[in-house]
Amino acid sequence: MKATFKPGLPALAIACFGVALLLAQAGVPEYSHRVHPVALRGSAGLPWALAYNLLAFVLPGAALVWAGVRLRTDWADAGWLARIGVVLVQLSALAFAAQGLAPLEADTEATGSRLHVLAWMLWWIAFVPGALLLALGARRGIGFALACLAAALLVPLLAVFAPIGPWVGIAQRLAFALWFGWWLAICASASGPGSSRTAGR
Repeated sequence: MKATFKPGLPALAIACFGVALLLAQAGVPEYSHRVHPVALRGSAGLPWALAYNLLAFVLPGAALVWAGVRLRTDWADAGWLARIGVVLVQLSALAFAAQGLAPLEADTEATGSRLHVLAWMLWWIAFVPGALLLALGARRGIGFALACLAAALLVPLLAVFAPIGPWVGIAQRLAFALWFGWWLAICASASGPGSSRTAGR
């Protein structure tokens, strides 16, 4: 029987994130997408910080966690590598949401700032092995495996190693865009013709 899973949840996550970025300068006109990290707009004390954090981090992360639940159901008969991979990318989505629950504070040593940085690190650290395990174990074809491999390599490259100098904001946004795009592609693949539970047997 063909899977009924649809990529609507990743699309919803992308829409929420995009709206947050479009409205980021509301009340803070000096905020720059080229220079400033995404999370800086949600710093404690800024106008509409709570709404921004909900739209940019909490709602998208929660939507992708639920998308991961559906993936686990859809791939119930997959091998243990794929099952662990899905759990890890769910953890990545959960950490993404946690960034909005622990906004940055003016004091970089404050508890909120520390928790935010921890969530950000967990976001990409959990994603990399999760995507690699899916590349190895999901048995969805060479295109799927290459997409997972590329995302696992490029997300940390853009999020961690590239964000230096005046283009830090652009590099981070590219990392997030790639991460969201990976979720959309993976969930679309799960709803395709070859996504039946008996596929690959």
